[in-house]
Amino acid sequence: MDAETLKKLLQEVARGKIRPNEALSRLRDLPFKDIGFARYDTHRALRRGFPEVILGEGKTTDQIVGILEAVVGHGNPTLVTRVGPSVYTAVVGSVPHAEYHPEARAITVPGKRPRKLREGLVVVAAGTSDIPVAEEAVVTAEIMGNRAERLYDVGIAGLHRLLAEADRLSRARVVIAVAGMEGALPGVIAAMIDAPVIGVPVSTGYGAAFGGVTALLSMLNSCASGLTVVNIDNGFGAANAASLILAGMNRGPSAKKRASRKR
Repeated sequence: MDAETLKKLLQEVARGKIRPNEALSRLRDLPFKDIGFARYDTHRALRRGFPEVILGEGKTTDQIVGILEAVVGHGNPTLVTRVGPSVYTAVVGSVPHAEYHPEARAITVPGKRPRKLREGLVVVAAGTSDIPVAEEAVVTAEIMGNRAERLYDVGIAGLHRLLAEADRLSRARVVIAVAGMEGALPGVIAAMIDAPVIGVPVSTGYGAAFGGVTALLSMLNSCASGLTVVNIDNGFGAANAASLILAGMNRGPSAKKRASRKR
């Protein structure tokens, strides 16, 4: 249950449209629901603005389906990460409106209420090999209520490709920059624009790339300010952080000024 749903429920109780016992029945699963092998955090949407996300890696198909049914049962938008097509085949039998995103290896289920997407996010991938992690970021960002603009294959091996998109990057409110190998792309972008940049090191590269450790250390040691770095291959974490930044911008003083000008 998210904040808007809870607020509406309390308003209907106050107006006498819903009896207190009925409201209590709807709230019985807060703050978590115990389904035996897992405890689904039903309170997370209230605390964090988005429901609990299911990490598919390491879980059995039956566990994923069971948790997903619990989340979807509350009418929440839902995301399952790190899953293959066989898991989706099992999921869609219980949740027919689930959608699979093969490049991102993710499953999404839209919430009951349509939402206006926040603008301003650009997801950049250095090379084609980095696209799966970038797509995880895109899918995560979109299910969390953001419109994600893709900008792929603009790594520093051909810097002119990135410089040609300078105007497009300068309009971004948040940039997620995904790169493997030496991981230089996020630092270059952070030096070009005044928006927050979130770097995602990727485990692509030859032996000395050490499965993304070289890219991670490179990003952490960047001399460009305004660059934040998440864990290796963590497109989900980058998109989650970007979503919180964009949501904060929409709630901040500048958002209030925009609203007052519209009135």
